[in-house]
Amino acid sequence: MRKTFLGVKLKTLREQRGLTQAALAQALKLSPSYVNQLENNERPLSVQVLLRLQSALGVDLQFFSEDDEARLFAQLHEIVAETAPAGGVPDAELRTLAQQMPAMAQLLLRLHARARGAEQRVESLGLGERDAAAAGAGQGPHEDVRDFFYAHHNHMDVLDRAAEALARRLAAGAAGQDLPARLEAHLAQAHGVYVQAVPEGRLRRFEPARRLLLLSESLAPWQRAFQMATQLAYLENEAEIARLVASGRFSPEAAALARIGLANYFAGALVLPYGEFLAAARELRYDIALLARRFGVSFETACHRLSTLQRREARGVPFFFIRVDRAGNISKRQSATDFHFSRSGGTCPLWNVYEAFAQPGRVLTQVARMPDGRSYLWIAHGELRATGGYGSPAREFAVALGCDLRHASQLVYARGLDLSDPESATPIGPGCKLCEREDCGQRAFPALGKRLRIDENERAAQPYAAG
Repeated sequence: MRKTFLGVKLKTLREQRGLTQAALAQALKLSPSYVNQLENNERPLSVQVLLRLQSALGVDLQFFSEDDEARLFAQLHEIVAETAPAGGVPDAELRTLAQQMPAMAQLLLRLHARARGAEQRVESLGLGERDAAAAGAGQGPHEDVRDFFYAHHNHMDVLDRAAEALARRLAAGAAGQDLPARLEAHLAQAHGVYVQAVPEGRLRRFEPARRLLLLSESLAPWQRAFQMATQLAYLENEAEIARLVASGRFSPEAAALARIGLANYFAGALVLPYGEFLAAARELRYDIALLARRFGVSFETACHRLSTLQRREARGVPFFFIRVDRAGNISKRQSATDFHFSRSGGTCPLWNVYEAFAQPGRVLTQVARMPDGRSYLWIAHGELRATGGYGSPAREFAVALGCDLRHASQLVYARGLDLSDPESATPIGPGCKLCEREDCGQRAFPALGKRLRIDENERAAQPYAAG
């Protein structure tokens, strides 16, 4: 462990618990002067002191996580690039703010989000109604909900435990039945709700007056289970969902989206119960294809669930999960780790998720290094799904799952890769507008805050230059 100076965090924790320095020193079996030195960053916070904090005060060590620090630093770096002149705030100051004063850093991020929203509204005043709607498309409510899940490390503990408990009850009471049959029987017995298959159309529609749950006949068995589990989330966990939505302080539109997202989270946790799925993931060394086959779900669903396994006492590998289409549109982005992609202008073309479109059905691996020096192992997989009958366009997208390189040895995908050689990693970035790699041959335009260099002799190396 590197020397970690977290005096402000330690002082914040002490004040939250209502303790004096002397009382904290007594609880940790340290001298008051030693605690004073820790709080003033004259001594690093050692592993031994962290373990004493956990033992004596029940402190979740995630409070002192370096991953949270890296995540905040990446977000702060992005807003500085958008708003300050080149070199306006040194990285060392941003890192200190993220490490020592995370609450202040979060406040700055919220203020920036409000300012950006206000600027967008002002810009739209001069547009027609249709143009204004187009200008704001894909922003606002969706990003608010993404940020909410991001802040929770993509893990909703209360809903996850409730889903796991229900899965155990259903398994005990209906031995021999598959999950869709168990869920259908539970809906009828516990709620008087009956399931009916209907022709192609909406995947799920609930008619409370008739106590009917209408499901599309095109759904696969696991998809039927997921839709029934989603309805159970509303029927049995409405209070918890409402409490979580209220904690997010959303706009009405974002609140509606958050409610759907939380119900879907419960459904995923019910179809893939936490303990059983985590044990299988460890047994199979996170082989996603084998996990999907064992639980009867899609490759994408298994990836999504792996990105949520962050229960305090039983954490899985912290993953970043993303789904993109051929045009680079990100339709899903969930993170249990600190990996951060830009909101400003797309992702990196050197990332292997885009290669997956050329090889659908295959799993591609990549060791990638970000500009800050941190390296990740990425798994990418392209999928092609039929959406209807003859003549209907197929649905094509790619999913990617990534983790910090320090966790890579737990994954079967690390087999045959040289994880110790930094030169073997592909240098990628958070997107051209934030990437600092000026010599990248794939650069489309200069980074925010950087001046455009136009040199006739360097034109081949500057693809964003005029001409």
